[in-house]
Amino acid sequence: MQTYLDLFPNFRVAVIGDVMLDCYMSGDVNRISPEAPVPVMRVTGETSVPGGAANVAANLATLGMGTNLVGLSGADSARSELIECLRSRGDVDCSGLVAVTDRRTTRKLRIIGAHQQIVRVDHEDVGPCRPAAEVELAEAARRAIDGTHVAILSDYGKGTCSDTILRAVIDHCNATGKVLLVDPKRRDFSAYRGATVLTPNRKELSDATGLPCETDEEAAAAVAKAQEICGADILLTRSEKGLSFFPMNGLPTHLATVAQDVFDVSGAGDTVVAVLAASIAAGMPFIEGMRLANHAAGIVVSKLGTANVTRDELAASLAADRTSPSIADGRLVDLDEAIALRAAWAADKLTVGFANGCFDLIHPGHIALIRQAAASCDRLLMALNTDASVGRIKGPSRPIQKEHARAEVMGAIKGVAAVILFDEDTPMELIQALQPDVLIKGADYSIENVVGAEIVHNRGGRVVLAELTPGQSTTALVAASAA
Repeated sequence: MQTYLDLFPNFRVAVIGDVMLDCYMSGDVNRISPEAPVPVMRVTGETSVPGGAANVAANLATLGMGTNLVGLSGADSARSELIECLRSRGDVDCSGLVAVTDRRTTRKLRIIGAHQQIVRVDHEDVGPCRPAAEVELAEAARRAIDGTHVAILSDYGKGTCSDTILRAVIDHCNATGKVLLVDPKRRDFSAYRGATVLTPNRKELSDATGLPCETDEEAAAAVAKAQEICGADILLTRSEKGLSFFPMNGLPTHLATVAQDVFDVSGAGDTVVAVLAASIAAGMPFIEGMRLANHAAGIVVSKLGTANVTRDELAASLAADRTSPSIADGRLVDLDEAIALRAAWAADKLTVGFANGCFDLIHPGHIALIRQAAASCDRLLMALNTDASVGRIKGPSRPIQKEHARAEVMGAIKGVAAVILFDEDTPMELIQALQPDVLIKGADYSIENVVGAEIVHNRGGRVVLAELTPGQSTTALVAASAA
């Protein structure tokens, strides 16, 4: 994964949305005012950092990635301070910040005593901007997208992301083939139809669907309803429960939080979408980018206030987590994802193993083979015959379990990094595409009869014949159950 982190400075991301300046006034509170029953704070420090869409841009900049920022601001001192804050963090092009005279730059002042927020004071003008400014914003957004690899739409409901701007951004991303990530605020997710991925938190998803989303089951039901509306993949940020990814087609992936200490969740969603966009731009497989974003969120919530994460911090967090390098957690992947994972594993100098079969009713013989397969490589990819393929090989009464059930069971077995389905009678095409380092088959085969053995040998790989467990077979189990 370090290889991808090193690539970040080679790419740019467009960020379009509501920019703001987050200000912090801190001090000591040790008495109550004689004028009113309120605390008196002696100010010891003041600081300002980018907030909202500007915080997304700041996170990208501290990761070393170039950013084109588009948003609406006032023609005031807060705008100047915001631009100065952004430029101090790295390569942020602020030419897309449209200044207007009829509104203020959004500024949020948080007053903090003894590391606890006492009150927040908002200086802002919320609502749609004038038509002329909207035209300028739309054009700035198109220019920003043209010069980047991925786009983010950060909607905080302050007026930048009007219907016109949403449509301009979504349509231009689709026309130019750019991935668009949306951090939504609206209750009506249909406004974001055409985006690639939405990244709501639990409250935003619940508000949009009218459904609770605390448990995995509730979240899945709420996401299903939301996807009927928006037609996009959804990455749900779940605070202490981590991240959950729900593709439009396929099984969900859940990642537990890696946060150890939580001081402030301000801006954690900004960090997640920024790191995910950076990962996609650098060519990282989506779930690996999700894992990286999860680590980034764990880092920023341990800091006080709106904070950013650096590549060095991410690398250290990954190094501390021995399970992190390029693991797919046994999920079901398609061929494109499998190829991307294989490339990521190769970049991390990990040996990739490949085994295949029907694996209809999992029995101790299967488990023994999988253990031997996993022990022979760093990352094991299991290829399962589809239902149609099993039927052709085993007969019309098979399989007993459908392909997605078999894939889910297989993915839950320790040592399996990812699962892929194939519809052919043999996995030759998959082996040709994936070029594994190790090919594993049962010892009832001879090496010369193992499909794909020549491909693996020609690239310097090896074939492993796993010992079989006597008296174990799915056919025997089926026959015994029918007797």
